[in-house]
Amino acid sequence: MTAALLSLGTALPEHVLEQTTARDLYLAQPGTDRLTERLVRTVFGACGVGRRHTVLRELVDEDARAGSAYVAPGGRILGPLTGARNRTYVQEAPALFAAAARDALAGCPALDPADVTDVITVSCTGFFAPGPDYQLVRDLGLNPATRRSHIGFMGCHGALVGLRQAAAVAEADPDAVVLVVAVELCTLHLQRARDPDAIRGASLFADGAAAAVVSAAAPAGVEPLLRLDRFRTLVIPDGERDMAWSIGDEGFEMVLGAAVPRVIEENIHTALDALLDGPGGAVDRAAITDWAVHPGGRSILDKLEKTLGLPPEALRESRDVLATRGNMSSVTVLHVLRQVIDEAPADEPRTVCALAFGPGLTVESALFTIPVRRAAAAPRSARAADAVVG
Repeated sequence: MTAALLSLGTALPEHVLEQTTARDLYLAQPGTDRLTERLVRTVFGACGVGRRHTVLRELVDEDARAGSAYVAPGGRILGPLTGARNRTYVQEAPALFAAAARDALAGCPALDPADVTDVITVSCTGFFAPGPDYQLVRDLGLNPATRRSHIGFMGCHGALVGLRQAAAVAEADPDAVVLVVAVELCTLHLQRARDPDAIRGASLFADGAAAAVVSAAAPAGVEPLLRLDRFRTLVIPDGERDMAWSIGDEGFEMVLGAAVPRVIEENIHTALDALLDGPGGAVDRAAITDWAVHPGGRSILDKLEKTLGLPPEALRESRDVLATRGNMSSVTVLHVLRQVIDEAPADEPRTVCALAFGPGLTVESALFTIPVRRAAAAPRSARAADAVVG
């Protein structure tokens, strides 16, 4: 029995950070020379982000900077220690975990929260214990015997790993109902350094949340959004140093090398072939109707579009999410997937290829089927908006 995604929920912090505001903040840092200024303007202007969300009000509101550990009055970026950043995560992340989870459960009204048998949480931007998996059981009225697991520090492909694990649980246990919740607070790790990696990260990363309900047996009256057909993983050793994530004294330090788009370009056909030729029978690439690609940045999307020979509209949802929400690490691909589902026609099945990239460099890929539905999904503007937490 194939596992299915029954619902998807999303949530965002209330503070909206315009890209021009973030750029000007970096440009105003003491000691910024002409070379750094040119780099900041180029990177912030070319990465494909227009605005994004953050839990840090002080990034968008000068009146909130008095006493801030992140930005001083006047705009100087500070360097809080990792412990201080993690304390902000402990304060801010639980509400986003809960909001996304509630949004996902609300999308499956025939399901009682007590029916959830498993909780899988995903995050790479903070840690605490008892963690968000425990809090979800406590705060959402789940069964105290709910099985819990946490996928931590895997980076931008973590949510696909979460879906893969949820599918395995659901296919092994026909009574299983798995709640997957991903939250990332990337802006907590804003770096004041002027090196290219720090500037690229500052131009891209954002905060957000998403959740999914997965089961192999949909409750009566529930139409699955997706069938989770297959998953694949490919490690690309050549990219090990180009994408990495470590814990420093002043936050989590992201290495996002300029070579990442090239490494992905050189290996994406191998990853895709492994997915399409896997157990269950070969799938013709021409059968793929939709792409849910993690938008690590505009250069990555441009490389994929060119290398795979995709028409410009194929990655529109990925570009839209990047432009309006930025790179929310593991959360992002679920926001893209939700937009793909929302905009898919109801009267024909659709084959979706999902791709996400993380440290290693690792490519996580998946094939999903959007089944024929009894009625078209409401346009995005007519649906309930993302839950906003603040």
